[in-house]
Amino acid sequence: MIYIEDQVVDQKILQKAVDRYREKGIILPTFAQMQNPELIPEKIKEKLKNIGLWDLHPLNLFRITWRNEPKATGGLFGSPNFLELPKSLTGTDARIVVMLGKWFPTGAHKVGAAYGCLAPRIITGQFDPTYHKAVWPSTGNYCRGGAFDSYLMDVTAVAILPEEMSRERFEWLKEIGAEVIATPGCESNVKEIYDKCWEIRRTRKDCVIFNQFEEFGNSCWHYNITGHAIEDVYSMISSSGSRLAAYISATGSAGTIAAGDYLRTRFPHIKVVASEALQCPTLLCNGFGGHRIEGIGDKHVPWIHNIRNTNVVTAIDDEYCMRLFRLFNEFEGHEYLINQGVNKDLPAQLGMIGISGIANILSAIKTAKYFDLTSDDVMITIATDSAEMYRSRLEGLTAERGAYSFLQAARDHEKCMLGATADFMKELTYTDQKAIHNLKYFTWVEQQGKEVGDLRQLWDDRTLWPRIFSQSSRWDELIHEFNDRTGLLK
Repeated sequence: MIYIEDQVVDQKILQKAVDRYREKGIILPTFAQMQNPELIPEKIKEKLKNIGLWDLHPLNLFRITWRNEPKATGGLFGSPNFLELPKSLTGTDARIVVMLGKWFPTGAHKVGAAYGCLAPRIITGQFDPTYHKAVWPSTGNYCRGGAFDSYLMDVTAVAILPEEMSRERFEWLKEIGAEVIATPGCESNVKEIYDKCWEIRRTRKDCVIFNQFEEFGNSCWHYNITGHAIEDVYSMISSSGSRLAAYISATGSAGTIAAGDYLRTRFPHIKVVASEALQCPTLLCNGFGGHRIEGIGDKHVPWIHNIRNTNVVTAIDDEYCMRLFRLFNEFEGHEYLINQGVNKDLPAQLGMIGISGIANILSAIKTAKYFDLTSDDVMITIATDSAEMYRSRLEGLTAERGAYSFLQAARDHEKCMLGATADFMKELTYTDQKAIHNLKYFTWVEQQGKEVGDLRQLWDDRTLWPRIFSQSSRWDELIHEFNDRTGLLK
């Protein structure tokens, strides 16, 4: 039976957390406050005016929201951060809007997914910050988000990620004081991460593993926070004739794509599109392999992915992503785009989109062409992070391919973006969805010890997913009780 975390499990452990957080001055934000920062107490907002976005200060827990003012220091809150891409860039009439994760602490929205996993364990007495260590297995930004949240919540972090991930990730994790474990392989080597988790379970009793691929707190956070932020952005940009046609998300841990479950409740006809790498097309055709689109994970179907709510799968060539990454971030690329009629202010903003965000944009373009979408159709997708996370990749591309040129920019834009076609994608039937869901068996039942009955419940129980996503209301009640017991808001 799938466990709903809505009750206190151990009062003694809970009291230890209360005492520690009172001592350290740590206040926990509610999910409602992350969804709507206007609910944050004024005295906290006043203090945030003197705190930088990336500062290791516990009040930055209240900046785990899409609505941060886009400034490095002292910003408060406003509308969600997003960027709308013009037809001169995308080549499609459909309006493509990109939500920007850059303005979260650490420069990526994964601080939210990590909070959605750790906070419920603390407020239900399942995690003792005076004893337990939080293990964050990840292919990139999630372990960074987990390490950041852990530091702010006075928890020791253990980060697990593949050894071939970008240099910036490893350097930052060491700077923040996390224990770092590098596993063999690249983005696609998720099983090696799981193997390390099993080793930790056997040998380190003080560790609690927060596996984003199976933690419902991950998808619950995105359902309630990301989903509402997208709805608000759509309400800001929509006109009388427009419609929200599609939501596009790389599958990754299946946290971000859960925003589509919320959007389905508001826009029943929306297409929810799962994006993955062509070099590892697991959902498209049970494929496998390695690729360079960092942060999206693959070669398995996450336990927390509600496949019933996925309508389309697209596979994106990682070579196109790398070429467009240069176009978006090289001076010659900017000059070319302006020459092609792109607004002169836009190219400088494209650096707010990381490699997986570029993959999501290509997925949106393919979807627009497949469904013959028009200028009345709005498509919203996600840039989890920005180019700041991948400067070493840019340096590597320059060393490998030489200096970037105006001519190369023209080739890359024409081939990789304007020339995108509706190939390597599938509109899912009911049997397609069930077949993808059934792939969970091989990872989660055979390898990770889940029960077959739970796997069936995820598919058969139509009330289960709404109950999972509604846990945040109960968590908010427990967070309020927790903060009351610390007395820090009085």
